[in-house]
Order: sequence, then C-alpha cells, then structure tokens
Amino acid sequence: MGIRVAVAGASGYAGGELLRLIAGHPEFDLVAATAHSQAGHRVDVVHPQLTGLDLVFGTTDPASLADADLVFLALPHGESAALAAQLPAEVRIVDLGADHRLADPYAWAQYYGGTHAGQWAYGLPELPGQRELIAGSTRVANTGCYAAAITLALAPLIADGAASPADVVVVAASGTSGAGRAAKPHLLASEVMGDLSPYRVGTHQHVPEIKQATGATGLSLTPVLAPMPRGILATVTAVPARGVDPQDVLARAYADAPFVHVLPEGRWPHTAATLGSNSCHLQATVDVDSGRLIVLSALDNLGKGAAGQAVQNANLMVGLPETTGLSVWGVAP
Repeated sequence: MGIRVAVAGASGYAGGELLRLIAGHPEFDLVAATAHSQAGHRVDVVHPQLTGLDLVFGTTDPASLADADLVFLALPHGESAALAAQLPAEVRIVDLGADHRLADPYAWAQYYGGTHAGQWAYGLPELPGQRELIAGSTRVANTGCYAAAITLALAPLIADGAASPADVVVVAASGTSGAGRAAKPHLLASEVMGDLSPYRVGTHQHVPEIKQATGATGLSLTPVLAPMPRGILATVTAVPARGVDPQDVLARAYADAPFVHVLPEGRWPHTAATLGSNSCHLQATVDVDSGRLIVLSALDNLGKGAAGQAVQNANLMVGLPETTGLSVWGVAP
C-alpha cells in the first residue's frame, strides 16, 4: 500500500492533470477524487484522456477526503481555506489555489477580496531554502502559473544583485486552460483562434505573489491570452544593477535544479518544448539598445505551473525524491 492521496476539485483542468500524474506515480495511491457539479459522474467521462481510470467523483467535503494521507486542493480561489481547516492536522495538504500564498492581508484584500486565510510554506522548491521548508511542512501553497514562470526567471537576478528590483516589466502569453474549465464566451474557439488578447492589464492577481517571491518592489505585468490550450511564455525585463551576464547568474542558481533548464546560447524557450513536462526553460540576454536584462521563460501552465509543481511539492513533503513520477521532457510535436 502506497501513500494514499485525494484530489478535491478534480473535475477542472488542473485537477485532471493531477489525476493523470497520480495514476502514473509509483508511490501514490489515488483513493478519492471530488467535484461539485460533476459529483456522481465517472472520472473518465469528464476526463476522456483518463479512460480506464475506474473512479467516480465524490462530493467535495471533509468526509470524502478523510481516508487520505495527502490531499491536493484544486479548488477556485477563496474556497480552499474553509475545507483545509476541517481536515485533520496530520493530513498533508498542497493547495493549488491562492488562499495561502500571500503573507500580506492587504495584498490579499486588494487582489482577491474577502478574508485573508494566512500564509503556508510557499511551494516553489527552486527558491533558496524553500526545498527544506517544504519538506518539513504539512501545509504547502502551490505557486500560481504566471508566478512560477516569472519568479524562476527573475528571482536569481535580484538575489544576486544583478537586477534592480524597482523596475521589472513582464509581458506573458498563456494558453486558455489557465482560465479554468467553466464555459465563458470569450474563451470559445471562435473567439480565441487567430487572436491575441490582453487581459487584467495592470491588475493581475499574481503580481503580489511574484513580488513576495522575488523581492521585486515594482512590477508591471501584461498577460496575453494565446490561441493554444496550455503553456506560458514570459518575457521578463529588468534594469541591470551591475555588469554581469544574466545567463551565468541563472546557470549558477539552477545548477542542481532538475526541472529548470537554462538553454545553451542561441536556443530560445518556446511553449511546445515544455508540453506535458514539469520543466521550465530559460534563456537570458542583454538588450543592445536599452541595456535591460531580458529573460525568456517557458513552461506548461498545467505542469510546472500547477499539477506537476504540486506533485513535486508533495514528493518533498512525504520524503520522496522530488522528481518521482514527473517527467523533465516534453511531448512533441
């Protein structure tokens, strides 16, 4: 008998990806998957990519999750805290929502609204000291998808003193799965295909999370919806604070990080190369005109940006190698 795991909110895109990864994990046994409107339906009807997984969605309540050693919460923002508070203290929890990411109650109120639930250990193992903190925690807050892509590109440059924290500008394109599975007119294929559209310009909820994780003090983020199901490509620029090669800084920072790949000179990250993996691809340069540092970051928003990251955190929490059950390689074409 392996480690018993359950997924709350398993009918969404991130939840479905979690189920796929757990089903192939050598040490995890899936004992429950819950949903709201899909409760009572077979998992493989909602997620046809999981045909053969003989499981029915239960209702999302503490009783449905009580038999698990570890629970993944893949619920909408603002719904995780109440459920987590009703689970036994010994049950390990990875929250894929935003409820427990932020330390600042004011930032929570400004970007999300409602009551601040408090901060858990932040689930980005590649940050200095974070791997050990996650391994010793029973409650971990998974990163946001944009936050993962941007923080991995930016944090080492600010920590090294190579980049000023005061003037960071990011333009990032993401696939439509990042908006969730609920039916929305602007996400219809006829609206998305052949189009790029910005959204939440200057107000995106991941901004305070990125500032908290990187030490940035001024950050402008322009998200762009791209006509693809999954993936994020972030262009991160910052003012240099001293004369260094940003590529060298990143290579040193991630020398021992199995899922972060600093690409060789001349190769640029692109989303398809990370599809289905838990990897983030990085490349950096210096703008010849402005002198700004530029880092390109690509990852799968449902992989390293959500479910894969959650499994990586869970592995650390239960004492397994962080790579267990996860792929560093993407799927192509």
